[in-house]
Amino acid sequence: MERDESPDATYARTWSDGRGEVRFFTRADGSRLRYYTVGTGPALVLLHTVRGQLDYFQRVIPLLWDHYTVYALDLPGMGWSDIVPGAQYEEPQLRAAVAEFVRGLDLHDVILSGESLGGALSLSASIDLKDRVSRVVAFNSYDYPQGGERGNWIARLIISSVRMPVVGPFFATQEPRPVFRAILRGGYVDKSKLPEDFITELLRSGRRKGYDKVSRGIFRSLKGFDRARERYPRVSAPVTLVYSENDWSRPAERDRVANALADVHRITVPRTGHFSALERPDEMARILLDAA
Repeated sequence: MERDESPDATYARTWSDGRGEVRFFTRADGSRLRYYTVGTGPALVLLHTVRGQLDYFQRVIPLLWDHYTVYALDLPGMGWSDIVPGAQYEEPQLRAAVAEFVRGLDLHDVILSGESLGGALSLSASIDLKDRVSRVVAFNSYDYPQGGERGNWIARLIISSVRMPVVGPFFATQEPRPVFRAILRGGYVDKSKLPEDFITELLRSGRRKGYDKVSRGIFRSLKGFDRARERYPRVSAPVTLVYSENDWSRPAERDRVANALADVHRITVPRTGHFSALERPDEMARILLDAA
């Protein structure tokens, strides 16, 4: 397992204005999750997207740190969290990591929120943390078939190839910048909102030894998030369910999620794609502030 003595904060320093702190949370198995924390007030835990890291919320966190104690997390193996050889990245393992993080920091009355993969994990993990979560705010929850493959033809080609049994390991190591940029742009209406320096950072963290196995494991696990939707009727916390108008999910899929939840308030963000934290950070922050 590749380990650094202290968590990488190189990129976080460029957007955090010297506020907050990047730390490691050590799990029971000895592996570590990188997280950034800042602010005062109620606890807000933010969970990032597929092939993402905590810096995904770089435009949202500064709008919230005077109102919340924010905890933005790198999910297992992703960003600069430890890469554990042989680790699994199915929904139960990722959900368990989120629950262990919240319990390990002894957080209570938490607003649990995330986008895409993080939105689905927020819903599912809230079941295991029902005595600690006051509300879930799920943005563009990634709990349907295909997902990112709907972004554009390049995303469809690369993601489906990464999942394949023989050629998948090869494609998982191939991330030329123009292709990576094109895949990510499939999640934006206004493609100028994708930060070039964030692409650089994702490619930098993605060069770590073993990251190709993490990436492949995540993409192969996504069908499990479709199945995990069966857990949603057990969500007891009130839910704010947010979809961008141009999200990859289809209207029937959004309705299916909403209908599975007992206490749900629905919001649609107009003229926005799948990655709303970067495309419409002001709107995400407004929704999270209203959730308080």
